This record gives sequence, structure tokens and C-alpha cells, in this order.
Amino acid sequence: MDWERFPHRRYNPLTDEWVLVSPQRTRRPWAGQVERPPAVSRLAYDPDCYLCPGNLRAGGLRNPHYEGTFVFTNDFPALEPDTPLRAVEDQPLLRACGERGTCRVLCFSPRHDLTLAEMPAPAIRKVVDAWVEQVLELGQEYRWVQVFENKGEMMGASNPHPHGQIWASAGLPTLPAKEDAAQRAYLEAHGRPLLLDYAELELQRQERLVAWNDDWLVVVPFWAVWPFETILLPRRHVRHLGELGPAERDSLADILKRLLVRYDNLFEAPFPYSMGWHGAPLDDAHPHWQLHAHFYPPLLRSALVRKFMVGYEMLAEPQRDLTPEEAAVRLRELPAQHYRERKSVKGDQNGPTAESD
Repeated sequence: MDWERFPHRRYNPLTDEWVLVSPQRTRRPWAGQVERPPAVSRLAYDPDCYLCPGNLRAGGLRNPHYEGTFVFTNDFPALEPDTPLRAVEDQPLLRACGERGTCRVLCFSPRHDLTLAEMPAPAIRKVVDAWVEQVLELGQEYRWVQVFENKGEMMGASNPHPHGQIWASAGLPTLPAKEDAAQRAYLEAHGRPLLLDYAELELQRQERLVAWNDDWLVVVPFWAVWPFETILLPRRHVRHLGELGPAERDSLADILKRLLVRYDNLFEAPFPYSMGWHGAPLDDAHPHWQLHAHFYPPLLRSALVRKFMVGYEMLAEPQRDLTPEEAAVRLRELPAQHYRERKSVKGDQNGPTAESD
């Protein structure tokens, strides 16, 4: 069957779910006029930002004058460490239980005006180190440690200062539990980690590759739901962030820079997304697990046109028009240099159109 022409469903082996792909609906979803958001003046330091160094936070505490990364416990956390653990299961249709945990905020940089895409690789490496430190520390007490970032107002970020979050919980959340079951079953059936085999397959076929180096690769997964969704994978068996060596942390900073610059260059605007790391819980060996990061950006045709999950997606199953293969080509062919760093075109405040490396 011609997958670039006819509707078809693709299977996600990580979650045991399907996605409907309808490439016939739009062959060139990025063609035509590209709307750009108005240029915004960005400050390196914002006296009204509760994440900037030295400023008062919403909870009443004052930030130190930090010069690198900065981690603090969320002033309004979704999880708390002293929650009672009593379960309510007296009726099979009405079940509930207490959940213990903690929530932290990680400021990537003291600079209010820099995103990860615009930070140099050595500064991104410090963020990687902070991720590792948080996973290893919180993993001593909690079963699951979720590292994630919501970038941009479109993804619900309440503050433009570059930051991410770390939520740790005693229980295994729903989506990681699905991935845990799928990876465990695959290892039992095939003797190798699911995502390690998948990474090797994508390297061989090169149809959905976006960027890669000696230690990492980024692909638009075969089963992607969001238009320009990607998954970041190690090329060796790594269970969680705590197992990364110094050279792998350096190369991770490199691959993150290359991916996020391409995201920004796609529509020459700060590219919104939600991203997060999935790695083995630290409560056991978990040989079936393979570390990976998901990137879920909502944009489809321009910086102002997003994909909504409504109607059929909410009631039946996810659906996409742009094939993963087309999305990968589009991302892969973008310049490696950030559009803000390229020579400005007269009269265009957002920079020139995309050009080759």
C-alpha cells in the first residue's frame, strides 16, 4: 500500500495504541502564507519575573542571585510528601488513594530572554547535569521522577523565563505504566530492549531521522501523533538519566541544541512544545527499560496555527494528516544555525527565510 497516498493506521508499540494517518487530506500542510507572531522585545532580566535571580517568588520567598541553573520546590505543588496514603476501594466503581510526592522547578539560566534553543551547548550541559542530579536524588525516595518542560503560552507555560519541572511520585503514573508493560513484554519475547531495536531500525532506514551523533538520535516516530513530534533515543542501552557518562552528557547537549534550533527555524519563531524524559524507575533493575525523551509540539502550518485534538481524536483515536516521513524531511532539511543568529533581512524583524546549512 502507498502510505503517502491512502489513509491507514499505525501502531504504537510503547503504549499499545493506534493512530489514524490521513495523508490525502493535505499534501503540503506548510505551503502558502506563513503567519508570524509580532516581534517581542525580550529582557535579559525582568524585575517583575518571579523566576529571575534575586526576585521575590509568588510564594513569598526570594530567589538567590544564581548564575547557572537553579532548582527549588514549587511554591504551589501538585504533589506533597506528607499526603495520607489511605485507599478508598469499598466500591469497585469508586476507587481512590492518596499519592505522595514532590514538585520542583528548574530554572535553566539566569537569563530571562534565552530558551534552550538559544543557549550554548555548555550551558545546556549544565541543564543535563541538573536533570541527572534530580533523578538520582529523588529516585532514592520516589518510584517515578518525571522531568519535563512546557515551552510557550500555547503549551500552558505561565512564565516565559526558561524553566522546566521535576515531579516525583510514589506511584507509577498511567503512561509510564503502559510503557513499562510494553517494554517488559518485548524484552521477554525478543531478548532485547524495544527502543534499542527501534533506534537501530531507524538508523538503518533513515526515513524518519531528524538529527544524530555518536551517542544519540532524534526521529519522528513511526507512530507519531503530533505533526512534528519527535523522540530522542540513546544509541546504547541506557535505562535512566543517571547512567549517562560525561561524554554522553556532552553529546546530549549537542543533540538537544540541534533539535531545538530546527524547531525554532521551522516557522522562524520560538517553537512551543511539551517535552519529558521517560526512564526506568530507580526502585529496581528494570532491564527492559530504555531511556528516551518525548517532544510534543502542537504547531502544524505556522507559528500561529496549531493542531487540536478534538472530535474524532477525543472520541475515537488520534489522527494526523502530515506523515511522519514528511515531517522528518522538513525538520532534517532546516538550517542548523538559529534564525536569530543569521544575518537579518532588511525590513524583516523576525529574520530571513530558512536557508540550507
